[in-house]
Amino acid sequence: MTLLLFLAQTIRIAIPYLFAAAGGALAERAGIVALSLEGYMLGGAFGAVIGAYYTGSAWIGVVTGVWWGIMLAAIHAVCTLRFKADQIVTGVAINLFTVGITRFLLQLAFDSSSNSPRVAGFGGDNIGGALALVSNPLVWLGLATMPALAFVVYRTTFGLRVRAVGEHPLAAASLGVPVNRVRWVAVLGSGALAALGGTYLALDQHQFTDSMTAGRGFIALAAVIFGRWDPVRAGLACLLFAGAETLQIRLQAAQLIPSQFVAMIPYVLTIVAVAGVVGRSVPPAALGRTTD
Repeated sequence: MTLLLFLAQTIRIAIPYLFAAAGGALAERAGIVALSLEGYMLGGAFGAVIGAYYTGSAWIGVVTGVWWGIMLAAIHAVCTLRFKADQIVTGVAINLFTVGITRFLLQLAFDSSSNSPRVAGFGGDNIGGALALVSNPLVWLGLATMPALAFVVYRTTFGLRVRAVGEHPLAAASLGVPVNRVRWVAVLGSGALAALGGTYLALDQHQFTDSMTAGRGFIALAAVIFGRWDPVRAGLACLLFAGAETLQIRLQAAQLIPSQFVAMIPYVLTIVAVAGVVGRSVPPAALGRTTD
């Protein structure tokens, strides 16, 4: 029973990572640095709460959350693909912008600088544990995201084009592949997927709180690097990081180790994993480079 509870909590924690890492893998395979995942997630969380609050429907919340992610991704695409701005600087700017705009709109919409009122979610408020997990459609969608993305990337024409523009954009262009168009689709898809991670967080907690993503977008990006830009490997890395976070929660409850050390476990594991792999990993050759 204890093992089942541990696995259930690990899956629950992993879902936002899986969505965000899927978005990161898609964008980076197309050659666009996915440093803005944190902003997409936070925007998706706020958009989901706005939609669910004013309509009373969790499904409308999913739609508005994804819309927020796409809009933020469009800003990123315009800056990096149309105006050739530095992708890392733009990614950081998107993250900072999202923190500021959600805080401002939170105050404007709900007269609070910390959290929103409770909103509708999946499964209702009267069920919990494993039953709430299996009754949430976003959980099943999150678990299916990485295998589906792997199929798209490796088995479809669009996936071949994504890999081509991420590795050799000039060669792809010489064969008639519309490089910027493919990258636009990849960036917008990245925003939608990462926003689903934030949407899941908000609807699972039935409210939005200021900066509630708490660095999950950066951990998802670390999972992409740890997984060597392969969707399935990145998904397994997400489960590994979620397992470390679950272990942290269990150890804090047991009070066997000072809480400050326990809280560091997921982040230390992330640093160790990336530091041990990044030197041997080969990112897409055109990652971070734009074409004229």
